[in-house]
Amino acid sequence: MLMRRTHPHLEFTHTLPYGAILHENGVQFVVFSRSATKMRLLIYESVDDSEPAEIMHFDPELDRWGDIWSIFLPDQGEGLLYHFQADGPYDPERGQWFDGRARLIDPYAKALAGEFQTSPDGIIRPPKCVVIDDYFDWEGDRHLRRDISESVIYEMHVRGFTRSDTSKVQHPGTYLGVIEKIPYLKSLGVTAVELMPVHEFPNGGFFGKAIDRANYWGYDPLAFFAPHSGYAVGRGPGAQVVEFKQMVKALHQAGIEVILDVVFNHTCEGNELGPTLSFKGLENHVYYMLDNGGSRYKNYSGCGNTVNGNHPIVREMIFHCLRHWVHNYHVDGFRFDLASILSRDRNGNLVPNPPLVEAIAEDPLLADTKIIAEAWDAAGAYQVGSFGDRRWAEWNGRYRDDMRRFWRGDHGMLGAFTTRLAGSSDLYEHAGRPPHCSINFVTSHDGFTMNDLVTYRDKHNEANGEGNRDGENNNSSENYGVEGPSRRLIIDQLRLRQIKNILATLLLSQGVPMLVAGDEARRTQKGNNNAYCQDNPLSWFDWRLVEKHAGLVRFVKSLIHFRRGQPTVRRQRYLTGRATSEDALPDVSWYSSLGTAVDWGGDSTLIALLKAVEPEHDLAGAARDVLIMVNATSESREFIIPPVAKGMQWRLFVDTSEETPHDIFPELDGPPLTADGKHLMPFRSLCCYVADK
Repeated sequence: MLMRRTHPHLEFTHTLPYGAILHENGVQFVVFSRSATKMRLLIYESVDDSEPAEIMHFDPELDRWGDIWSIFLPDQGEGLLYHFQADGPYDPERGQWFDGRARLIDPYAKALAGEFQTSPDGIIRPPKCVVIDDYFDWEGDRHLRRDISESVIYEMHVRGFTRSDTSKVQHPGTYLGVIEKIPYLKSLGVTAVELMPVHEFPNGGFFGKAIDRANYWGYDPLAFFAPHSGYAVGRGPGAQVVEFKQMVKALHQAGIEVILDVVFNHTCEGNELGPTLSFKGLENHVYYMLDNGGSRYKNYSGCGNTVNGNHPIVREMIFHCLRHWVHNYHVDGFRFDLASILSRDRNGNLVPNPPLVEAIAEDPLLADTKIIAEAWDAAGAYQVGSFGDRRWAEWNGRYRDDMRRFWRGDHGMLGAFTTRLAGSSDLYEHAGRPPHCSINFVTSHDGFTMNDLVTYRDKHNEANGEGNRDGENNNSSENYGVEGPSRRLIIDQLRLRQIKNILATLLLSQGVPMLVAGDEARRTQKGNNNAYCQDNPLSWFDWRLVEKHAGLVRFVKSLIHFRRGQPTVRRQRYLTGRATSEDALPDVSWYSSLGTAVDWGGDSTLIALLKAVEPEHDLAGAARDVLIMVNATSESREFIIPPVAKGMQWRLFVDTSEETPHDIFPELDGPPLTADGKHLMPFRSLCCYVADK
């Protein structure tokens, strides 16, 4: 029988002052609730148990310290299963949702085990919390600390990356499955994987019955501190903790950083119609932004509720969570989903210098990590270019939109194209933020894949069961003659060329590039631009495509290799168009297709001459002058390089109009530019020449 200490006391000797804290002689349970009148700890013997084996009652006089409830269980340890249960006011009209029958997940739970269960009284019983021992033999592993300016980010879904039978891994759809594909990631050359949500979220059967649409993406948090158990091979309580750490360690050994997509903007408890699973039953009006006197939830997330991130209690929890993942899991950074919500005060107003955003940037334990914002939310906030300080990088939505429109052939996009290619100084320089604050991307998990961007003019989300009403309507996409797959060779060739144009632009742009898993092999979602619920082959990586489109994979590998070795295309400072001395070339020069001054109101043709970076920024001595020629029009053009470039020896590196292997020369040994400096550019194509040393 479980026994509690006669004279309990707080023992804040652990990194986290809340949750289940493991001591040598037992476990201390600590939970916050300001309004609770009673608190209970439910202990289970098995993950399948519907009823607790023991119920421990907190003494309000002895076990409560301010708004902190704490109880110590001696002779208990790792693997113990538990819930909290709280009595208190039930007054939904004023934002109080206490229910003494509800089984509550510890907000600081480090792992969950088991499934949702139904009960005769209709109360949902969530998975059980697990007491975890944080020890793991890291064998000296530390954060890689790669400068973000040198990063090439690869966004991927842990399950979808290897779930397909075509992956040929021993453990498909799991953390261990990712380990088996590290050789591919290493050969591709990416420096970081950005994992879609891996904190615990409900898979299905959420309201005690089967649901029509699976929660595949995972943007529906249930426990912020706990790795998702569904991605583990082992079924024992806490197996996911060890396997996640094994994955991180293996990726680090391969020189690949791990960035987590974290969702601190809402939870799966939903609005006033949703279940009470954790935060609602402990202190609803603290954890969430409420409206209408407390009877409704503010919904800046588009998912039913909004986490009250700038309340001191919640802000503290978010800090502890970030530190937990950095300290206990060695993750290298975070991408904050709908991060503009973190800029809202407790009333939902956007505020300058929001405390949470500033504190994340200044937190000493996070100093070695990368912090990336999705600088908008579902309520109209759009802060691209103005989110946080120079520590914050941002998903550059302007880059995505401008590059899509330019390569589609929209009129008047030449100026926007060059600005994005040069690092988006219009967005970041005014605040003293360097080019690497721009995370450049053209596709992400949210929207079309790269293949579908050039294959579909409209979204095709019928499989989601929402009448094709969900998903973005404005995609700046094109099908080039036929909606969907086509057997017409001329159409498929143009689509492939456009894919290469976009990927070459992405990897030659100043800033930090982000690719989506499978774009290098033409992964398709058949026109679905919102595959959040598609846990099936529609979303999974089909590894047969790597062989089928080996030429494109080679093309991307070569571009990544070039980028990583070429500081000229990943500068620490913005291009100025000025020379450092009288006899030197400007760091960048822009020309028309005839080698003359650019007509910025003209058609979508351009020559860019990038001067090699200065020796002090090129310790490896690898920097080269780079010449980029772009023809986004629907007609072929003869390009003439400017006179200032004719005295150099140029070698072809990229020509997107050519077929593999002549579309890229990884060793920079392509054909030399003709003596007269002329180059015929087919319609919708990009060429890149690199100067001989």
